[in-house]
Amino acid sequence: MKPNPHPASAPLAWVKSSYSGNNGNCVEVAALPDGGRALRDSKTPSGPIVTLSDRNFAAFITGAATGEFDRA
Repeated sequence: MKPNPHPASAPLAWVKSSYSGNNGNCVEVAALPDGGRALRDSKTPSGPIVTLSDRNFAAFITGAATGEFDRA
C-alpha cells in the first residue's frame, strides 16, 4: 500500500458501501485503469489515497472479511 495523491489522470468514480450511513466515516473505493483499486477516507476526499493492485485488494478484502484487522 502506498499513499498517492493522484493515482490516475482521469477522474475516478468513487463508491462506498450501501451499508455505510450518513455519518461520514466511510472508506470509498475506485477502480483504476490497470485493474487495481484506490481507497480514500470519505471525510477528506482531497486527502491521501491508497492504491492497491488487484491482487493486494483481493487480499485486503479477504482479510477484512475474516477479521484479520479486528482490534483485540
